[in-house]
Amino acid sequence: MASLRDIKNRISSTTKMKQITKAMEMVSASKLNKAEQNVKSFVPYSEKMEEVVGSIANGNTDAQHPMLQKRDVKKTGYIVITSDRGLAGAYNSSVLRNVFRTINERHNSSDEYTVVAIGRIGYEFFKKRDMPIAKSIIGLADQPDFAEIKELASETVQMFTDEEIDELNIYYNHYVSAISQEVTSKKILPITDIEGKAGMSGSQYEYEPDQEQILKVLLPQYAESLIYGALLDGKASEHAARRTAMNSASDNAEDIIDDLSLSYNRARQAAITQEITEIIGGVAALE
Repeated sequence: MASLRDIKNRISSTTKMKQITKAMEMVSASKLNKAEQNVKSFVPYSEKMEEVVGSIANGNTDAQHPMLQKRDVKKTGYIVITSDRGLAGAYNSSVLRNVFRTINERHNSSDEYTVVAIGRIGYEFFKKRDMPIAKSIIGLADQPDFAEIKELASETVQMFTDEEIDELNIYYNHYVSAISQEVTSKKILPITDIEGKAGMSGSQYEYEPDQEQILKVLLPQYAESLIYGALLDGKASEHAARRTAMNSASDNAEDIIDDLSLSYNRARQAAITQEITEIIGGVAALE
């Protein structure tokens, strides 16, 4: 049986750990509030961009752009959004397990795909398995600005335009609520899901100089906005997952402290009883 000193030391160390996890939970809760605001603020821009692009693409059958055209898929690109740090429960493992399974099912050779890793966890995961990584970025802020990923997003979209890849998919954790996040995959390129979204608001647009020239500018920006929107969504999910994980860790620490306190009291009571028994036995021997 552990000594009273050992049990007391364990109670002390567990209490300190609980204080740390509780503080981390509060920090994550604060970051989550800001991340939720970022996601909500980005939605109007994303919807308006989608509406305008849909209006042009659907309203002008003569407009052509490589990003709107399907082609035989010889090589697929995967953007994978993870965090730079752990202690976030199943946040990283869920999305990595999903994309890893998809790659193994769809491809027989590493020449058939490449990965764009956003986040240290994902980068190290693919690097350890010798999977091709075309581009990566780590060390993003908890509330990232578009400027931080503009170069990566632009170069990734350009890979499709230059036909280095024939399809671009993105995998990330979609923020549902503070206690729920879902692994989500979307096809970024080619753009095939904007049909029927023109005129959703009833707005009419006049274009100058012409629709095809505007498409050349807007389509890359639209694809980049999809990547940035997924990143904001993923960051909100990360903070929510970390808050939940730290809350569970604090609750588990409290349970351990209760169990250790009970063991400590029992051991202390047994020690006191033993001392009393020895004293009574000594007194009886002297009589």
